This record gives sequence, C-alpha cells and structure tokens, in this order.
Amino acid sequence: MKKILIVLLLFTFFIPKVHADELITNAKNGILIEASTGKILYEKNKDEKVSIASLTKMMVQLIVLEKIEEGSIKWNDIVTASSNASGMGGTQIWLSTGEKLSVEELFKGMSIVSANDATVALAEYISGSEKEFVKLMNKKAKEIGLKNTFFKNSTGLDEEGHYSSAFDLALLAKELIKHEEIFKFSSKYEDYIRTNTQNKYWLVNTNKLIRFYEGADGLKTGFTDDAGYTMAVTAKKGDLRLIAIVLGEKEGKVRNNETIELLNYGFDNYKIDKIKSKDEIIDTIKIDKGNKEVVEVYLKDDLSILSKKSDKDIKYDYKVNINNIKLPLKKGDIVGNIELINNNQVIDSKDLIVKEDIFKINYVKYLLNKLLFMV
Repeated sequence: MKKILIVLLLFTFFIPKVHADELITNAKNGILIEASTGKILYEKNKDEKVSIASLTKMMVQLIVLEKIEEGSIKWNDIVTASSNASGMGGTQIWLSTGEKLSVEELFKGMSIVSANDATVALAEYISGSEKEFVKLMNKKAKEIGLKNTFFKNSTGLDEEGHYSSAFDLALLAKELIKHEEIFKFSSKYEDYIRTNTQNKYWLVNTNKLIRFYEGADGLKTGFTDDAGYTMAVTAKKGDLRLIAIVLGEKEGKVRNNETIELLNYGFDNYKIDKIKSKDEIIDTIKIDKGNKEVVEVYLKDDLSILSKKSDKDIKYDYKVNINNIKLPLKKGDIVGNIELINNNQVIDSKDLIVKEDIFKINYVKYLLNKLLFMV
C-alpha cells in the first residue's frame, strides 16, 4: 500500500517543461528569484498586497534565529506556555497552559507543522506579549526593505490590515536563508517533540516538496480562507539556489504543482557561476592607530553571475572599494564592497566585512606597535 501511495504522490508532482507565459495560471500572485543575486526570473502581480497566511511565520523564524545568534536566547531555554498561546486556533502542537517546552521544540513545531500555539509562545517569550513582538516584526520588515508588508499578528491568521506581497516574501525568504540553521528545521520531513515524556508528538512537514522535489529544503506553507493556499519554497541544485513564492491558490495540490512549475522553469533555463565565495579574503587594509596594523577583509556573501543557459559566457571584471575607515570596528562591520562589472556596467555588488574587533590605541602603544611591525 505504501508503494502505491508514493507512486501516486510522485505522479501528482510531475510537471512537464513549460514556457514562462504558461506558468502558475491558477495562482493570484507569484515570483521566482535566484537567491544569491536576488534577480527576478519570473513574476506575477508581485507587488500586490494580499493575505499570506502562515508565510507570516518566516518573519518569526528570522527574528528567533537572530536572537539565538546574538545570544539573547538559547535553544535549550525553557518556555512556559500562556493561556493565550495554548488557546490559539488553527494548526497546533496542542500546548496546554503552563506546559514547559524548549525554544528548539517550539521552533520545530512552528517550522515543521506551522503550529500557531508554538509561534505565539515564542513571540511572548521574546517580547513579553504577542503585541510587542509584532512591533518587532514590523520594525524588521522596514530594516530589510519590505515595502508592501504589515503584520497584525505573528501567526498569519486572517486579520484586516495584515498583508504582504510575493516580492516582499521573496526578500524575506532570501534574508531568512542567510541563517543556515533554518535548514536544520525546514528540511526535515518528520521529527518529534516531547520525546522524554509519555506524550511524544510526531511532526510531519506541511511542505511535501522537501520529500518529492530534488534539492528542496524549505521553507513554509500556509492556508486561510482569505489567503487561500500559499507557499514559499527554496531548492538548490549545484550552486544555483532558487526561491519560489506562490499565493492565492484554491487547492493545495495545485499550489504544490505550480510551485514546482516555477522551480523547473528556473533550473531548466538558468545557471549561476560563482566568482568568489562567501568568507573568502578579498583584500587587506592598513589601520592607522589601531590595535592591529593590518586587517583582512572578507566577502559577506557569494559573488556570482546569473545567466541563461543559452547565453554565451559572460566576460567580467571586478573592483574593490574600501570605505574611509573609522575606528572602532566590530566583527561583522561593513568596510566596503566588491563590484562585478560587465561592459563597464556594475551587474552585482557585495559587501565586504571584517571578522575581528579593531579599536583605537593611544600614541605610545601606537609607536610600540609600529616598531614591532617593522621588526
């Protein structure tokens, strides 16, 4: 019986090659971008403000991962579920009021099965209340350049004035996958929480493409009456990573198939050539009156050329631009950029960063460092 089921599912997800003008005919909105450059490969009503259901939770995921990385919360922190969190409707992991779960377990519940109760519990843990957390979501939306987005809640449940657009969601997904730990959760087809209790709970990913589409490893699905069926999927083949957003579908199966249409179109027609890799040393700069004479400068993200498979090889050059350095510098600070140039036009630009703290020193220390450097 299991073999028959798998064959049927694979047949459901088989989509023939199509042209761009034939893509996602049932979706109200959609977009396909290449992840490293952000170049748009396909769009349909990309800037229209619409309900987005649980794709909202990508912003929650982003904020949680940033909080983890900065050390203000930890995966093993214990969260006590409030009556507000446990009383959430829609998809749940069935939290009970007063129940204690770790941040990691709640993040699993939110990421794998799109649990509303887990999402609100995390929001309350970080900001004290969901209302305060939503302020943080909207602040972050502005920071990353989302121009057609406004959040009223953390879950994506239908609420007037809660909206985003296909393009904004692609930008959000692009920002989210910079935090590679997201794939630890979004790429799992199944997992468990409450493993050390009598109520061990099985999680099965709502994103079926991670099991049935080669290279798919995230991100979110959603459904509400207002939004219809929604989906954000990322997949990688070789060095080419794509992000597909599909909104306003009437059926879940059609949503899955049309998302695959976008991905197939991208992988069939485009290629990417990585020029320089993230974290590669690009230059060294001299530091005046700093605790170090010279500091290495690194590429923050991959520098790549995206082109159609039918195009001839692109000739390129690149130019390194270093800012006027002012101390102190903190690890991760942007100190310039590298521009990729084709036919005297800049076709891409990536930030350059330092990977250590550099601070100003007094004149005596400066002279001593000079002497040591000469020696």
